[in-house]
Amino acid sequence: MDEIGRRGLMLVLSSPSGAGKTTIARRVLDEDTGIAPSISHTTREKRRGEVDGRDYHFVDKQTFSRMREQGAFLEWAVVFDNYYGTTRGPVEQSLGEGRDVLFDVDWQGATALRDSAKNDVVSVFVLPPSARALEERLKTRAQDSEEVVVRRMRGASNEIQHWGEYDYVLVNFDVERSVAAVHAILAAERLKHARLTGLDGFVQGLLKQL
Repeated sequence: MDEIGRRGLMLVLSSPSGAGKTTIARRVLDEDTGIAPSISHTTREKRRGEVDGRDYHFVDKQTFSRMREQGAFLEWAVVFDNYYGTTRGPVEQSLGEGRDVLFDVDWQGATALRDSAKNDVVSVFVLPPSARALEERLKTRAQDSEEVVVRRMRGASNEIQHWGEYDYVLVNFDVERSVAAVHAILAAERLKHARLTGLDGFVQGLLKQL
């Protein structure tokens, strides 16, 4: 009887900055050994505590432009004057080997990923419980200047307007519940028969036994 395998999926998390998607993503990665992060290339400066090669591949704009011209990116976008992009090769290899990849991207990146690999994408949009909570989170994390916080609040409206383009939407009232919801989404999406390889052969073999 044929063995059942699975093609990997691309779990895409998006939200306005400060709504909690990065916290949720890190928890999911820590708790689920079946999924690994997509490490993007970016031209922005490193924040305190970030490590090159773990959080992002930090490159200058010239290097990024050269990679883009060579077709190295599965998707790329400009966010607050900085470039972000996902390299194609490692992702395609992971999916083919049945391993899942998590993406922490904005709506532009999510759109590009859907255009590139619609059947592999499972998209989740994370909403803050309120505008006030969003602003407080941005200020509390103390990673950006006041000017950048203001810009991110202005950008939140544009980001949130794209919520309807996603497969799932979470309102992040509580991190624990949000993480549990993402685990549930992953569990269901991994069982979709369209992602299972060898299933037709398995069923035919099973029918022959009856």
